[in-house]
Amino acid sequence: MATAFQDYYETLGVERDAGADDIRRAYRNLARRHHPDVNKDAGAEDRFKEISEAYEVLRDPEKRERYDRFGANWKAGQDVAGADGFDAGDVRFDAGGSDVGDFFAGLFGGRARGRGGATTDGFDGFSMRGGDSEAVLELALEEAASGGKRRISLGDGRDFEVEIPRAVRDGQRIRLAGQGSAGIGGGPPGDLLLRVRLRPHAVFDIEGRDLYVDLPISPWEAALGAEVPVPTLDGTATVRVPPGSSSGRRLRLRGQGLPEGGDLYAALTIRVPRTLSRRERKLFEQLTDASTFDPRAK
Repeated sequence: MATAFQDYYETLGVERDAGADDIRRAYRNLARRHHPDVNKDAGAEDRFKEISEAYEVLRDPEKRERYDRFGANWKAGQDVAGADGFDAGDVRFDAGGSDVGDFFAGLFGGRARGRGGATTDGFDGFSMRGGDSEAVLELALEEAASGGKRRISLGDGRDFEVEIPRAVRDGQRIRLAGQGSAGIGGGPPGDLLLRVRLRPHAVFDIEGRDLYVDLPISPWEAALGAEVPVPTLDGTATVRVPPGSSSGRRLRLRGQGLPEGGDLYAALTIRVPRTLSRRERKLFEQLTDASTFDPRAK
């Protein structure tokens, strides 16, 4: 069933000339509000999926360029998900294989040996291994970190139980031997390659095995130092903010990224109260009078 065209810029609430940082910031703000683990309102999960889809396209320069050029038809010629014989779920075929039988039939005058030894306009005795097929397997970050068995289904009716390696990386391929295109002339079938694509996460950015997270702190925590909680894949950890920290400083938590060597980097962001009580305002005014610090001095 056809779906209405989704304006990805409108979904994220950014201008069409927005930079990568603006797109990332908008996604993070929206994802935190609509993530199903946080927002229990009806429709929050669908809204989160729309936000994630928009971010997945606009953060990728090639996909964004196609989207800007073709709009609703930006996927044309790029993805056969949803076509006959394919499933539009977590496993999506990126590109269909060429019909090798037709190729050789044309090359050798229209005769080829079919399956079971029957000759069909080819030449006797010829056999060839089938081609490899490739599909995209979308995983949540938590699924990629823990690994384990998962059952997947393809649109052609086949399903498999796949062993996902622990700490599988974005772009890594999982090979299913013998599940690709059929061979020619009794030749063996090819393999099915599942290329892992990690879905955008509401909290963490992913680079290799390392995770990155924004860590808001108050001005006094930045100035005086503090121990503050930071989210991790397993829950929360406590990190020590050194006195005199500025926004953008990264604190490293060793071993808190993806398993097998990943670290977690918490980027400090200093936030100030939107409104001040009378006492808070007075204290800030006293600090203004007493301090000689100039943040713009070189």
